[in-house]
Amino acid sequence: MEISSTHTIEASIRSDFDRIAAAGEEHWDNNRHYHSYLLRQLKGRCSHALDVGCGSGMFTRALAARAQQVSGFDLSPEMIGHAETASAMCGNVRYCVADVMTIHFPVGGAGCVASIATLHHLPIQDALARMKAAVAPGGVLLILDLYRAETMMDRLVGAPAACMSMLLRLLHTGRLRPPRAVRLAWQAHARNDRYPTLAEIRSICACVLPGARVRRHLLWRYSIVWNAPADGV
Repeated sequence: MEISSTHTIEASIRSDFDRIAAAGEEHWDNNRHYHSYLLRQLKGRCSHALDVGCGSGMFTRALAARAQQVSGFDLSPEMIGHAETASAMCGNVRYCVADVMTIHFPVGGAGCVASIATLHHLPIQDALARMKAAVAPGGVLLILDLYRAETMMDRLVGAPAACMSMLLRLLHTGRLRPPRAVRLAWQAHARNDRYPTLAEIRSICACVLPGARVRRHLLWRYSIVWNAPADGV
């Protein structure tokens, strides 16, 4: 029963993001606002980077300037198709349709493993453990995702987020809202989304990623930055 349920959820997520991709690529979203923050956590260049749940490849292409080779993985064939088209001029980027929970990552093979707005679709503790194992000694794990407001501080920080989100979209796209087809596709997907609280994330990180820095951000996001020990221990 559990296996059947897992396959049903996976198929639903794939279908949702195929629909989102078909609705048209967005050149701005709230995740992109934090790309520069994530990139600042990289110290110099690395030989290989992984982008888990890469979507249309916006962050994958940003990583391409900081790594000799970047591999992007996503469950949605439509998203991977968009990513490959948009990355045609990036000779050091490759994409693959894959499930992060089943694909083989070489242990300690990546100087950077990144994942944006994907973790909440996965069994969080197991997914973090798999991504951690792929980080090379001295490398970094970068996570950006959404959290569920629970505390008064969460709500205070989130209160101005809607206005800030619309202002940023207006500045970057000239629109206050995404096109209707994109909105409808995301609304349909959001009905099945479940987000963890920051307390849950911090508890999991204490177990799986000791020493990780968990930070709350304005636009309903949080980040995890974990640096692998240089000696691999």
